[in-house]
Amino acid sequence: MKKKVFVFFPDGVGLRNFAFTDFKSIGEQHGFDITYWNNTVFSLKDHLGFNEVKIDNHQIHPLTPIYSRARKRAELNVSQDKFNDDVYPTYKFPFNYIGVKNTLKSLYTKLLIGLYSSEKGIEKIRQKINTLERQNPKYAYCKAQLQQHKPDLIFCTTQRATQSISALLAAKDLGIPTVAFVYSWDNVPKAMQVVETDYYCVWSDHMKREVLQYYPFVKAEQVFVTGTPQFEPHYDTSLKQSRADFFKQYNLDINKKYICYSGDDETTSPLDQFYLEDLANTVRRLNAKGENLGIIYRKCPVDFTTRYDAVIHANKDIIKVLDPIWKPIGDQWNQVLPAKEDFKMLYNVCEHSEFVTNVCSSTVFDFVAHDKACIYYNYEQPQLKKGIRDIGQNYNYVHFRSMPSQDAAVFCTDKKDLDHLVKQILDGQLSNVAEGKKWYEIIVGNTPTKASENIWKAINVILN
Repeated sequence: MKKKVFVFFPDGVGLRNFAFTDFKSIGEQHGFDITYWNNTVFSLKDHLGFNEVKIDNHQIHPLTPIYSRARKRAELNVSQDKFNDDVYPTYKFPFNYIGVKNTLKSLYTKLLIGLYSSEKGIEKIRQKINTLERQNPKYAYCKAQLQQHKPDLIFCTTQRATQSISALLAAKDLGIPTVAFVYSWDNVPKAMQVVETDYYCVWSDHMKREVLQYYPFVKAEQVFVTGTPQFEPHYDTSLKQSRADFFKQYNLDINKKYICYSGDDETTSPLDQFYLEDLANTVRRLNAKGENLGIIYRKCPVDFTTRYDAVIHANKDIIKVLDPIWKPIGDQWNQVLPAKEDFKMLYNVCEHSEFVTNVCSSTVFDFVAHDKACIYYNYEQPQLKKGIRDIGQNYNYVHFRSMPSQDAAVFCTDKKDLDHLVKQILDGQLSNVAEGKKWYEIIVGNTPTKASENIWKAINVILN
């Protein structure tokens, strides 16, 4: 009898990893009966022909967001005290005091943080959230779906969505094993673990150590090191286009060498457009000295600002915009969903660019998978003023401490050095690829092509 697995999408962030890769077909080869338990507005049945059970009730208890925010802040306070480290307060978003409703919510959240900033307090907050979500109509709704379809296991594609809490509680209360995939390389130290499941799949041994360090209630045997499907497409050579075909498709100049500028979201890099401008000025100066360079600008898929427009317009002879093939199907950041065609585009942007530049993005790993270098900008812009976040704090975050050395990326710490660094990389005199590959292995694990396979093996172990 085939074991029935529900692959659960509480939001759209997991689609890229678990719907558009070979994850499903690999699971079927392992003999699993796979149904997608779908809380998103994207229809997997209509678009991909997959079996799905739609969750049409998207309610969460009105107090859950407040308690979740308090839980996150309390965890960061505990980490600050436990590890005697001032990096943790920098993960906190400011409170909102605009309007009476927001002010009351913020004051109540602060009260909860004051009461519960201890390991026992955090446990109480988690229990309170679970109590609230069991009272939420969505809990009964999801429980009824599970009783009808009787899956043998729930695989939740992200650990960080409040939308998943009631559904996973319903599964637990019915005795159905639950597994959560830790979604991103920086999530564990940032207190992003919203759900408690029976088991966890993580990218690497490094991430497993983090989970055990930050969440003492999780035992080592509950955590499976699997890798992430996120990077698997970079090893799928069927996606590769010839340089001529790729340049023709996107109207690029075949005689130019292109540098990829990978845009960031506004929270991470609020002055990101000025780093693009700096690169454009560098390209102009190097072209005046005999180079023939251009820039491929690939924006952050969830950035809808117009902040780059003036720079792109002023440098339209140099900058070619290749927007990620992502489609908004709602008005929230996590309702902007990738199209499968974006794998091919990203593969070929990495393959046919000389290297990538950005502010602290994980695209360093996408490009290292193609043996390409990465420049990280790490200097202040003159436009920085009070109230604008300095990008320098990003490099102090815990996940950057995983670098085997400072040579795992090329850091540009002064605007005046950019021309020289770009020229050195182009001339083959400077590269971070060797150290970058060591860092890639620390973060992504040592079997980057086998993540989907490893997850299904873990699920098999759990079910047996």
